[in-house]
Amino acid sequence: MFLHIHPDNPNPRNVKAVVECLLDGGVIIYPTDTIYGIGCDIFQQKAIERVAQIKQQHVNKINLSFVCDSLSDLSQYTKSISTPLFRMLKEYLPGPYTFILPASKEVPKILQSKKSTIGLRIPDNKIATTIVHDLGHPILSASLPGEMVEEYTDPELIYENFKDIVDIVVNGGAGGMIPFTVVDCTKDPYEIIRQGAGEFEI
Repeated sequence: MFLHIHPDNPNPRNVKAVVECLLDGGVIIYPTDTIYGIGCDIFQQKAIERVAQIKQQHVNKINLSFVCDSLSDLSQYTKSISTPLFRMLKEYLPGPYTFILPASKEVPKILQSKKSTIGLRIPDNKIATTIVHDLGHPILSASLPGEMVEEYTDPELIYENFKDIVDIVVNGGAGGMIPFTVVDCTKDPYEIIRQGAGEFEI
């Protein structure tokens, strides 16, 4: 299904269709504040396995992140956040960043890596955060497979390429070409794992 959702005023009926799809174990492609991502419900194991299959990687090898809609939502999935860390997250989020933090027990076992860390993200994108808000918990998100970044800016091209392997492609307008910045907050000092769209001061 190719579903248009307005980037500034997400239409509730279409958001509801996406949420129901996720709760049923569906896999979606949706816009963020950087590139389009592939996502599913963090509690749907078969959907997580489908994402891994689409990425042609083992679940434990994929760079996955939880897309949250607020800092209070994010804080459930990491161990206690210190005041300085909270201030830093508040300064940069929402925005084009994924922060690697220690995973809490709320993270489903299938997603708990040997390092016991999780990537957490709050994109500055109303479609993404509205879907997450209405879902009631984070979306598990990964980048689209392959190297054709140019094709991943156009929702219609994305639909043509992935319509047979995902359930919904959300058309939220043109996507970006630069991925988000990844910062490992389990290191002291923090370490930039990937420099992307967001500038980060260490």
